[in-house]
Amino acid sequence: MKLGVFTVLFSDKSFEDMLDHVKASGLKAVEIGTGGYPGNAHCNVDELLESEEKRNEYLEKVHSRGLTISAFSCHGNPISPDQKFAEESHEAFVKSVKLASLMDVPVVNTFSGTSGGHENDTAPNWPVTPWPAEYSNVLEWQWNEKLIPYWKEQGEFAKEHGVKVGLELHAGFLVHTPYTMLKLREATNDAIGANLDPSHLWWQGIQPVAAIKILGNADAIHHFHAKDTYIDQENVNMYGLTDMQPYGNVRTRAWTFRSVGYGHGTQEWSNIISALRTYGYDHVVSIEHEDPIMSINEGFSQAVKNLRSVLIEEPPGEMWWA
Repeated sequence: MKLGVFTVLFSDKSFEDMLDHVKASGLKAVEIGTGGYPGNAHCNVDELLESEEKRNEYLEKVHSRGLTISAFSCHGNPISPDQKFAEESHEAFVKSVKLASLMDVPVVNTFSGTSGGHENDTAPNWPVTPWPAEYSNVLEWQWNEKLIPYWKEQGEFAKEHGVKVGLELHAGFLVHTPYTMLKLREATNDAIGANLDPSHLWWQGIQPVAAIKILGNADAIHHFHAKDTYIDQENVNMYGLTDMQPYGNVRTRAWTFRSVGYGHGTQEWSNIISALRTYGYDHVVSIEHEDPIMSINEGFSQAVKNLRSVLIEEPPGEMWWA
């Protein structure tokens, strides 16, 4: 495995300054935003699609620093009832897949999306309880009429281009658990897999190591985000795990995103890395920083330090003792 970073946290830096910073930090890979929520500060997608020369120049800047691109990321909502945003999300995804294919980038990360509750809705609807029965009816309609048809077509499109799709298991979207990930994969194809981020699993009560075993057995982990979560049980008792307070309300929130090592200790992260290796993941561990009580520099640096202490980089040796 290689240690990398989701470079949107360095959007204030130029492309080359960002690469220099990543190299100086001892990392080996970058995950680049190509639109949607992450933006495209370090990647002019249209320009690169139009010019082989510019693509070669772009890759030379990456490779000359001993780096690789782990993924293009264009998280959005391609099945949103907001047609303008749905079209923008879809366009960003299609262009990202085309560009990934041209530049030998193996994965495009995004969200599965969430539609409205019926055809005339104007806002997304995310059902989280089976009763009253109308919520179950909404969920069935969303999967059968929106989610599966969209990703059947896009899964084939990605596969034709030799690119894997990493859907982030994130609250608010229809694919947010190992079960929903595998359900969509079964209804589409094996180009569809997970961009697995433990931070979104912990607060749902899902153990990341268990999720890795489930998805790894299906060869369904296409990319991995390294981000932590701190759960404050006293605040859980007040607000529950579906806490709707702003992320900035750290003192009262039930859970808060943290830099790696500040929600769960080294042993837990060691177990996660070991599970990834055991179940066949040998791509990039990409640091994502969304810690509300640490600066970008300190949160990133601490994540690098903590992950270096547990990362398994070399292939396993022979079992000389057995």
